[in-house]
Amino acid sequence: MANELSIAHLVLGAGPVVKTVMVILLGASVLSWTIMLRKRRAFAQVAAAIEAFERRFWSGQDMEELYKAAAGSIYPPGSVEGLFIGGYREFRHLYEQPHLPIEAALDSAQRGMRAGMSREMEALDEHLPYLATIGSISPYIGLFGTVWGIMSAFQSLGTTGQPTLALVAPAISEALVATAMGLFAAIPAVIAYNRFASVVDHRAGQYEAFIEDFMSLLQRQAHAFRAGLGQRGGVKG
Repeated sequence: MANELSIAHLVLGAGPVVKTVMVILLGASVLSWTIMLRKRRAFAQVAAAIEAFERRFWSGQDMEELYKAAAGSIYPPGSVEGLFIGGYREFRHLYEQPHLPIEAALDSAQRGMRAGMSREMEALDEHLPYLATIGSISPYIGLFGTVWGIMSAFQSLGTTGQPTLALVAPAISEALVATAMGLFAAIPAVIAYNRFASVVDHRAGQYEAFIEDFMSLLQRQAHAFRAGLGQRGGVKG
């Protein structure tokens, strides 16, 4: 009896509809675990890249040198290099056009960083909706397989002369495996989605803080640059 009710026997002995449900759930589980492993590795790379860049950013390195180094480097999607490049690229117009109003240069830099933040957030959110979808629908797919299997079991019982528990138990057990597989696919996906969503929210807070700090630095640099122009103009006169 124990051998007949083994998981492998139940899966192989299930009807075609229940088997199809099991295959779908197995594919969903494989997909979710693939996404989880890739996102975990990607988020670890992003965390390391942000830490390394912020260390260089606050080291006092010249902004122009830092910009050229960042623009010529390859960084993982989601790092703050994208925000820095987008903001400083727009701010450089102040040096190219010395009479450009400081407010216009700063507004342009902030827009550039906001655009960069949107791109980096999209990169962090990539594939996360798949985890949410798998986590939400897998139990229902498994439940559908269970209901279908139990219906088929009771229909077959109607054709037997003397239905017993020994006859119905294997069929119901086969059907219940579909529910178990649905939960097996859903639970890790839900846990991973919640975890990754909290990481994305944390990164969004980091981006906002970086934009505020960078804007303060740009504002001081812009006024220093404009004051230097005024001194040079006064000496020349």
